[in-house]
Amino acid sequence: MKQRHDRFNPDPSTIFTNQQTNTMSKITMTEIPTLSQLGKISIKPFFDPDKDNLGLQNYGLSLFDGVYHEEQLACIELNGTKRYLTGLNPFAPEVKGLPKEMRDARIKEINAIVSQLEAELSQNIIDPEDPDFWNKVTLLRPDNYDFWEKITIRCGNQPVPLDPVKNAFDLIKLCGIEAGGFSIVSKSYEDARSQAVSPKFYLDKTIDTVATKTEVKKLKNKALAELEVLFKKNQNKLMYIAKVVDSNSVQYKKSTPNDVIYDNMDNFINGDGAEKSVRKAATLFLSACEQDVETLKVRAIIKDSSFYQYIAPKSDGMIYHMKTQSIMGRNSSECIEYLKNPLNDKILADLLERVEDHWKM
Repeated sequence: MKQRHDRFNPDPSTIFTNQQTNTMSKITMTEIPTLSQLGKISIKPFFDPDKDNLGLQNYGLSLFDGVYHEEQLACIELNGTKRYLTGLNPFAPEVKGLPKEMRDARIKEINAIVSQLEAELSQNIIDPEDPDFWNKVTLLRPDNYDFWEKITIRCGNQPVPLDPVKNAFDLIKLCGIEAGGFSIVSKSYEDARSQAVSPKFYLDKTIDTVATKTEVKKLKNKALAELEVLFKKNQNKLMYIAKVVDSNSVQYKKSTPNDVIYDNMDNFINGDGAEKSVRKAATLFLSACEQDVETLKVRAIIKDSSFYQYIAPKSDGMIYHMKTQSIMGRNSSECIEYLKNPLNDKILADLLERVEDHWKM
């Protein structure tokens, strides 16, 4: 009969002779889901440059120098029964709630990882396909509280590298983080950025994090490309856009050199203007670019009319055309629709005439 060679019945090529002791030592090769395709993996400090963190965000820091946060793997206790959020428990509610096909695939993945960890940490060799697999697991049983309570993560301002392929405990920590087992470490950069209360750290998988971080660069580059097109082909629209997005709109007049407008908008998109967030600045600029010239002109008229007090809010919260005392609306959007209504052409003409006197200076 032909001998079956697999990871639990290895090929003879995996058996080596120890010449010093003249004994046979067998090396068992167990496969696990490879993580090398994700590039480097580490836990990094997370900071949002748009949110104040005692000024630390200006230096790319999450904590003060020399400060560390350490946390034990989270545990949920219900009716006296503990359940650690390990990411390696096929009986956990988040696994049982999956559709059958996804649940079976997830359990197969968990069994493969647990099989590898059992072999590395307790020399307990178990076939992950064994029907009695979990009856034979000793160290990584979900109810082995003595083991799971010792799993902790300690993080500071310096990245904490993880090598889940070579280090068994790094693999355990990685699974725990992805299962939400550590409140101080988010599952990804994108997840950390989307949370209302930002975590102090995030799991950095090079490919995923770079893709998320380059979103801002791509957005900025797209806005800069639009700026270049407007400068070359539609400088009139560019002036209206500058009036709309720049807080100091009254500085732009018909006589303002186009190079000055271009330079100001370039600074604005790069976060050097009134809006310090590059993401928000680029988004505002692109949003303005998508609007037609008529809407942009009306928005510019409203903005400058408000500055010169040709329109102003009163105590009732409504915005009035001061010359006629006509109610235009509660906010800028309602004022835009009011002035675009043909029934209000006289008020639009009045405001346009008055602000253009300033634009011609």
